[in-house]
Amino acid sequence: MRKATLFFCTSLFISSVCVIDCFGAYDVIIKSGRIYDGSGGPAYAADIAIEGDSIAAIGQLDTDADLVIDAEGLAVAPGFINMLSWANDTLIEDGRSQSDIRQGVTLEVMGEAFSMGPLNGMMKKDMLESQGDIKFSIRWTTLGEYLEYLERKGISTNVTSFVGASTVRIYAIGYQDRAPSYIELRQMRKLVANAMEEGAVGVSSALIYAPGVYAETDELIALAEAAGKYGGMYISHLRSEGNNLLEALDELITVSEKANVAAEVYHMKAAGQANWHKLDAMIKRIENARNEGLKITANMYTYTAGATGLDAAMPPWVQDGGHRAWVARLKDPAIRRRVVHEMSTPSDEWENLYLLAGSPENVLLVGFKNEKLRHLTGKTLADVAEIRKKSPEETAIDLVVEDDSRVSTIYFLMSEENVKKQIKLPWVSFCSDAGSLAPEGVFLKSSTHPRAYGNFARLLGKYVRDVKVITLAEAVRRLTSLPAENLKLDRRGRLKKGYYADVVVFNPNTISDHATYEKPHQYSTGVVHVFVNGKQVLKDGEHTGAMPGRFVRGPGWKKQVREIALESYAASL
Repeated sequence: MRKATLFFCTSLFISSVCVIDCFGAYDVIIKSGRIYDGSGGPAYAADIAIEGDSIAAIGQLDTDADLVIDAEGLAVAPGFINMLSWANDTLIEDGRSQSDIRQGVTLEVMGEAFSMGPLNGMMKKDMLESQGDIKFSIRWTTLGEYLEYLERKGISTNVTSFVGASTVRIYAIGYQDRAPSYIELRQMRKLVANAMEEGAVGVSSALIYAPGVYAETDELIALAEAAGKYGGMYISHLRSEGNNLLEALDELITVSEKANVAAEVYHMKAAGQANWHKLDAMIKRIENARNEGLKITANMYTYTAGATGLDAAMPPWVQDGGHRAWVARLKDPAIRRRVVHEMSTPSDEWENLYLLAGSPENVLLVGFKNEKLRHLTGKTLADVAEIRKKSPEETAIDLVVEDDSRVSTIYFLMSEENVKKQIKLPWVSFCSDAGSLAPEGVFLKSSTHPRAYGNFARLLGKYVRDVKVITLAEAVRRLTSLPAENLKLDRRGRLKKGYYADVVVFNPNTISDHATYEKPHQYSTGVVHVFVNGKQVLKDGEHTGAMPGRFVRGPGWKKQVREIALESYAASL
């Protein structure tokens, strides 16, 4: 906090004047920067004062502070919001959130279909058994308890989360391919409501992965309705991003309309060259829905490849019952033959990323649990098939069995032209769809998608400065106030007096991403300073070690109820 000299005064009047004189200084002043306040309006020159965890003043400030930062020639913006983060376990391993903080990200939004709560005993057991290089004990049961755990543990970024539709489905009925009963659906809705009261920002689905793929539209409407009663939104990895893209989008619009909630498309794309032309129709349908009064938005990452696992190359039926059942089936010769046939046969019945990628050369293997397989990291599925003298389909099956995991995989699916077209859309925000990593320790045991280190810097460097797809002011709006308003966050996403002091200072002339598919573990550069809740986390491009991140609660948070529950939870530890 700021330093001040106190003087003893004898009258009430003099005392009040003395207090004003003595406490006129701020904790931090960022001077002479170009302010991009998150509104999308033109930048302006001004100073920003930070007091405690909030922005205290903006203007030409002629006063002292404990810390004065010269931002002349630099851009000053609200902290960036990562609309799809997989930092769930990476923040447990390393709370510094290095790869994102060094790009200006101050809020990680987690929970694409699978959230870190609510958990029952079976789910905790499965989570422990499925852990890879990052090992952790599970000291929570609900989603809110997980996010509170992160805050107590110490994190540099703020965090929030959707509650996963797949998570509440597993909690109620397991991994089976069937509809929930009336009682089970009521339980699922109650779990969503509880998470919303804890501070979740909505409910999420991912409809190409088991068990989310087993959910019918009515089930999604029921869960979205439960979140909507608390002001939450529905967000989804569409049931198809390829052959049935437009039909899948219609399903999301239907959920929005029937449940009366805002809805967002996760990592918007048209996947597979045969489907690239569908993006125009997708945009038109979203804008028509928006014109009719529905609140439909999307987010995206700034690359032409996605990243998931080899499960996205195999039919959903073989994964019925969960991971152990999937691996057991793949060991059956008759089932293997059927899976090989379905993997290599075009179909609109399920989303086959193996075929959408076009060839096994466009399927890059980046993460294994089994030490004996890690020499294959960075090779394509075609490379490994050639080494093993087997078909790519058989090789994929073998790798899942041998690694006892889904195997982290990058699929090259999209066109650069469409990436640029999406960036221009005023209702699209941005996400990494990745963990927040560091080029050290356990993180180096696997490769990753370059978006983990470069997504936001790539937007500001390549697409704003170099290619000039959108203006810097518009890019900042889409990184800050747009997602904050969509999520209905309190006092986040703008540089405005009284708002939380999540602030990024960067050089728009030098900000650049350096991560590549071959060498992804490389930090972006150009972000100079980052403040989270008023505390400096990045100084002159280097991490300070500070961990002031908080659980940012959504619109349904019931403060009094949650404080009582938290006291009870803490007492039980």
